[in-house]
Amino acid sequence: MSRKTILHMLTPLRQMSPFDVNMALDAGYDAVVPYTDVTLSDVGNLVQDAIFSRPPDAGVATGIFLAGKDAPAALDMLDAARNAMVPPFEISVFADPAGSFTTAAAMVAKVEKALAKICGRKLEGTSVAVFGATGVVGYCTAVITAQQGASVTVIGHDGIERVKAIAASIKQRFNLTVEPADGSTEAKKMEVLRTAEVVLAAAKAGVQVISAAQLAKAGKLLIAADVNAVPPAGIEGLKVNANADPLDATEAVGIGPLSIGNVKYKTQAGLFEQMIKAKKPVIFDFRDAFALARELAK
Repeated sequence: MSRKTILHMLTPLRQMSPFDVNMALDAGYDAVVPYTDVTLSDVGNLVQDAIFSRPPDAGVATGIFLAGKDAPAALDMLDAARNAMVPPFEISVFADPAGSFTTAAAMVAKVEKALAKICGRKLEGTSVAVFGATGVVGYCTAVITAQQGASVTVIGHDGIERVKAIAASIKQRFNLTVEPADGSTEAKKMEVLRTAEVVLAAAKAGVQVISAAQLAKAGKLLIAADVNAVPPAGIEGLKVNANADPLDATEAVGIGPLSIGNVKYKTQAGLFEQMIKAKKPVIFDFRDAFALARELAK
C-alpha cells in the first residue's frame, strides 16, 4: 500500500513560517508537522525518531525541512541531520531558512540569465555588490555569486564590523573570498557603486538602500536587482515587475522582486516536489536551489 508523505518542519524560532507550511502542502505532502524552538542539539534526536519509526523503504516518504532566519545555523542543522542518518534508515532533508536559499538562488539565476542575454557575459569576473549582506538572503546571495567566480563585495549599512564577520564566515565555511565594505553613509555607498557592475539589494523590506541619483552615477552598472516588494523599493525607480527592463537614468537594466519571486516560488515548490517524487532520500541546500532556479529563470 502507498504510505503517507510526512514533512517534519524544524525551526529555532518561536513560530514556523505559514509561507513554508502552505508551500509544502501545496507541493503535495499529505501531512506537515511544525516543531518550534528547536536547537542544534535537538536535531539528531528528532531525525532519528523520524527514521526509526518507519521501515527503510519509507525513507523517501519522510522529510525534514529546516527553517529559521540564520543561514549558517541552518547549514549546521543540515549537517546534524545528515550525521544522524543510520543507513539504510535515511530520509530527505531540505534547508531553506526564511526562504533565503531559494530567494537568493532565484535572484542570482535571473541576473545570470540577463548578463548572458543582454551583455554576453557570465558572472565570473563580474564586480558584484551585495547590499543587505548581514541578512540571511544577502549572505546566501554573496555565497552563490562568489561560487560562480564573481568579485563580490558585501556592504554593511551599519559599518564594516558585521560584514567583516560575514566575510570571515563565508571564508571559513566555503573557502570563498568576499570583500567587506562600509556602507554606513551615502558617500561610502557611492564608493562601492562607482565600480559595481551588478548591484543586488537584499535589505530589510520597506527600506530604500540606493537612490536614483546614486544609480545615475554608477557608471559601470549593468544590472540592478532587488528582492524587496514592500514600498519604498530598495532601489529607487526599480519597478516590482521589472524583468531585465531599462532602469531610469542609467544604461543598466533592472530586475524587480516580483520577477525574482516568481522563480523563487517555483524553485521552492519544485524542490518539495522532488523530495516527494524521489526514488531515494535527497538532501537539498542553496546549491540545489540555484541549480533548479537556473533551469526556471527566463
